[in-house]
Amino acid sequence: MAASAEFLSIDPPAAGLQRLRAGFSGHAYDRHRHETYAVGVTETGLQCFHYRGAAWASTTGRVIVLYPDEVHDGHAGAPTGFVYSMLYVDPSLIAAALRGRALPFCGEPVFDDPALRRVLANAFVDFPQPIEDLALPTLVTSLAEALSRHARALPPATRVSPKALGTARDLLHDVSGSVSAATLEAETGVDRYTLARGFRACFGTSPHRYLIGRRLDRVKAEIARGISLADAAYAAGFADQSHMTRHFKSRFGLTPGRYAALCASKVAVPVPIPTEARQSAVSAIAHSETTH
Repeated sequence: MAASAEFLSIDPPAAGLQRLRAGFSGHAYDRHRHETYAVGVTETGLQCFHYRGAAWASTTGRVIVLYPDEVHDGHAGAPTGFVYSMLYVDPSLIAAALRGRALPFCGEPVFDDPALRRVLANAFVDFPQPIEDLALPTLVTSLAEALSRHARALPPATRVSPKALGTARDLLHDVSGSVSAATLEAETGVDRYTLARGFRACFGTSPHRYLIGRRLDRVKAEIARGISLADAAYAAGFADQSHMTRHFKSRFGLTPGRYAALCASKVAVPVPIPTEARQSAVSAIAHSETTH
């Protein structure tokens, strides 16, 4: 049987969530990591990857869960390739749904879970149309509960005030400039080491990698608009194109040029997730948890 055509489609992010559907017939992604949870399902074929020092394979209908900031890659395990859908979730939404408990870690990244598969199916019903705002709290709480079922006991998260964490994240969203550890200390009133621990507990990554992620969001948006790679790197605050390319490949597992080619036919242009949208989603989840 002939290999399927390769494709990649991404929808506009919605308040800390973004959906991707893609297919590959051979090598898909080099080693990379990103600051979100990646929760998805293999639709067809044999999807293989390396994760936490082991090789894993997912077949049709199996669920994949990757923890934030963990290195992984991706490739087809059969000549016919594979198709998969993936939901990328801001860890702060999961933390809000779990009422401050530590982020759940699933020991095995591939498993069968019909309930979680249904949650993912519902999330992709209207793809690539945006997920309706009213559906977001239910979707996130269902994901958080499913992840908790597969995770070991969750200890309390490192206690840093939500206000301090929000202030730090807001500062890191200014992708055009640099942010120092001293600036974060001064603006939040929390020492840099406690803040780093609390930031990772809530957002799943370090402040520095979070800043790089926001810059790369800007790069992806600029590429989608047809801007040159050099201009995209400059607009996002990178020193030069090669500096941006190294980070882009480390975060997404493919070069900016290949990303642009794969996305050439997509119907929706990804844009950075607004800070206020993330905060609104966290508030909605918290309200939902206290009223049900």
